[in-house]
Amino acid sequence: MAAAAEVSLLQECGCKGIRTCLICERQRHRDPPWQICLQKKCCFLYCPDTGWAAGAQGSDLEGWAFPFPGVTLIQDFVTPEEEAEMVRLMDCDPWKLSQSGRRKQDYGPKVNFRKQKLKMAGFQGLPGFSQKVVQRMGLYPGLEDFQPVEQCNLDYSPERGSAIDPHLDDAWLWGERLVSLNLLSATVVSMSPEAPGSLLLCSAPSIRPDAFEDSLVAPSRSVPCQEVEVAITVPRRSLLVLTGAARHHWTHAIHRRHIKARRVCATFRELSSEFLPGGKQQELGQELLQAALSFQGRPV
Repeated sequence: MAAAAEVSLLQECGCKGIRTCLICERQRHRDPPWQICLQKKCCFLYCPDTGWAAGAQGSDLEGWAFPFPGVTLIQDFVTPEEEAEMVRLMDCDPWKLSQSGRRKQDYGPKVNFRKQKLKMAGFQGLPGFSQKVVQRMGLYPGLEDFQPVEQCNLDYSPERGSAIDPHLDDAWLWGERLVSLNLLSATVVSMSPEAPGSLLLCSAPSIRPDAFEDSLVAPSRSVPCQEVEVAITVPRRSLLVLTGAARHHWTHAIHRRHIKARRVCATFRELSSEFLPGGKQQELGQELLQAALSFQGRPV
């Protein structure tokens, strides 16, 4: 009887392997086996006005910075009314339990990234309420030709201890730009470098990065890469775009401590060159894109 009750309770949790959330941690009366919540020693804050990451105020790194390219933050991308309607429509469909206290809705092909195989598996397109959002993306520099072929909605809750550990998105199927729409509450995206070695620092800029090119010639300080974390503050209703180094060389994460209220994130991904015209899987790519942009999909 007790075993059956435990199974019933654990159905509220979608964690597997080493991943945990507050629900399974409390049920099993144990501390999380992973230490994602630990803060790095060298903390920097991303400044959208300069495009640099600056040492946190009051820390030993205050006044030091380094350029952090590949991040675009578009505030107030949707209106409060549009936000409320999008979340209402999301909540009309079921949310699936996912890792680390998250819930999810997937609109995309079924993919085995390890074997590099995919199939349509009932994928009929992105949801209809995203059509206006995707059209609006094309009005912004750098997104004029952005054609998403997958949308993943993630639901974060402080009651579940939601988080996502540092990771790089796949580059075999997904293309250069990762685009995320942040809804219901502000959060922090935490970036960490993949490469070993040291990171060179300069005096923190106060106006714009191109006014400080001379300081890049002779950096005055370095810090170990494995101790570095850059915090990108993402306001409610804003759009975050990661490209270049921020996409391919820096992992991104959402720490549990940064989920203060319910947060819903819709992440849009485009195809890699292998699935675009001229690529060896261009026909499959065209089929996926045609389905995606019909905007007739339901969660798969």
